[in-house]
Amino acid sequence: MSNGRSHFAMMNSYRGAGGGGGGGGCAKRSRFDQQFDSEFGSSAVTSTSRFVDILDQLDSKVESLRKDAIVLRDKKDFLAMSVDLLKNNEYLTGLNENEREEINCYVQRISNRLGTVELNVCTVRDPSQEDSLHSVNSLIDMLISSADPVVSRQKCQQFLNACSTTDTSVYSELDPSTICTDKKFESALLGCTLDDQKTIKKRLQALLGYLTQQTIVH
Repeated sequence: MSNGRSHFAMMNSYRGAGGGGGGGGCAKRSRFDQQFDSEFGSSAVTSTSRFVDILDQLDSKVESLRKDAIVLRDKKDFLAMSVDLLKNNEYLTGLNENEREEINCYVQRISNRLGTVELNVCTVRDPSQEDSLHSVNSLIDMLISSADPVVSRQKCQQFLNACSTTDTSVYSELDPSTICTDKKFESALLGCTLDDQKTIKKRLQALLGYLTQQTIVH
C-alpha cells in the first residue's frame, strides 16, 4: 500500500505545483496520468473513501482481466488438444511416407508456433491437488492418443459424466449410481480444485464434440 499512497501523493503534489502561481499554467501530464483518469476518473485523492473507491475499481478490473486470460488460456488448450488429435488421426496411416512426413512437419510447425503463446493464470493448489490434476491430465492424454475414435468417445463421455456428478447443480434429481462414469478419473477429479474441475469439464466438452464428429464420419 505504501507504493500506492506515494504514487497518489506524488500526483496530487504534481497537480498542486502545476496549478499554483500566476501565469505558470498547468504542467504537462503524462500519458499514464491521462489513461488513469480515463479508467478511474480523477486521480486526485481527496479522502479515504475516494482512495478505497479507486481500489475497488482496480480490484474489479483485475478480476475481469483474470477471466479474459482464462478464456484465452482455454482457447489455447483447445488448439493444443486439436493438434494432438490430428497427430494421432488414423487418416495419416493411409498416406505414403513422403506425404506423412510433410503433414507431420506442418503439424509440428503449428505446434511450435502455438508454443510461443504463453498464458498463465495461477490457481493456488496444495501438493495433493497438483498430483490429482496431473493424474487427470494423464488420463485425458491417454484418451486423446487412442487410435479408436469410438472407444475414445465412450471414455470421454464417462469422464464428462464424472464431472457432472461432482457438480451438485447437475443431476440433482438422479441417483449418481445410475450414471456411467470412470471411477479412476472421478477419484482424481475430486482431488482437484473447483477452478480446475471447471476447466477440465470445458476441455472434455470440446473433446467430446470433436470425437462425436469423427465417429459420425467413420
